Amino acid sequence: MPKGGHAASGPPPDPNSLRQQRAVNLAGWSTLPAEGRSEAPPEWPLVDVQPREWDLWREMWAKPQAVMWERLGQEIEVAMFCRKLAEAELPKASVELQKVVRQYLDSLGLSVQGMLRNRWKVAPAGEPEEQAEPPAAPPRRSARGRMKVIDGGGGG
Repeated sequence: MPKGGHAASGPPPDPNSLRQQRAVNLAGWSTLPAEGRSEAPPEWPLVDVQPREWDLWREMWAKPQAVMWERLGQEIEVAMFCRKLAEAELPKASVELQKVVRQYLDSLGLSVQGMLRNRWKVAPAGEPEEQAEPPAAPPRRSARGRMKVIDGGGGG
């Protein structure tokens, strides 16, 4: 069996980690606008829509993550999430359906884990959106530079 488990194995990326400060990792982070997406939601892409699905659809397309969904053309995924979430809200919804909703939450970046795995972060309120622009690389430190001499007090 190949190593690595499933696609989401291991911890999600952390934008504040020293190891993640490499330019190759920093280039992948996108900052989303705190105020969310301001345009009207796109047209519903599935065959008919129920009232609860429509309410969720409008709510989802106002979120910061919607900026990326629009760029990535994820209208169908978001609609399917709205449909499954509306079903999962009903009494006696199956555990399997709840698992599907959780997977959508992660893949659409609606959970903390999903935001980290998608390498998305929300800008502090009032700051403009910036798209995957890496900050200046931190100075390189060697292992030798982190070592310091300790006087053990032992005579020779």
